[in-house]
Amino acid sequence: MYIKPLRTEDDYRAALREVESLMNAQFGTPEGDRLDVLATLVDAYETRHFVMEFPDPIDAIKFSMEQKSLAPKDLEPMIGRLNRVYEILNGTRQLTLPMIRRLHEELGIPAEVLIRQKRAAA
Repeated sequence: MYIKPLRTEDDYRAALREVESLMNAQFGTPEGDRLDVLATLVDAYETRHFVMEFPDPIDAIKFSMEQKSLAPKDLEPMIGRLNRVYEILNGTRQLTLPMIRRLHEELGIPAEVLIRQKRAAA
């Protein structure tokens, strides 16, 4: 089994094509082993070259609200009075640690996302 490091975009694309062709390989077979090694190489390449940043905290809250069909009023137990909720959603007030904890616990938003600073307007 000859496998080489993925150094270029072409190497990466070729590995993806081969991974796709091996997707039905059985575990413990030579094809299954090749799939396992190639998938590991592809994952390492993607980790190095396709870095994903966390979303803006407010965008994450709004996305979670949309997914759960929540209105701003539904955030009152986590954030405070409705005017405070709107201040948070409009970006005029920062999240506090207690708010972050409650949003994480109630909405399941990762705390790592919520503690990030709001992005500066472009």
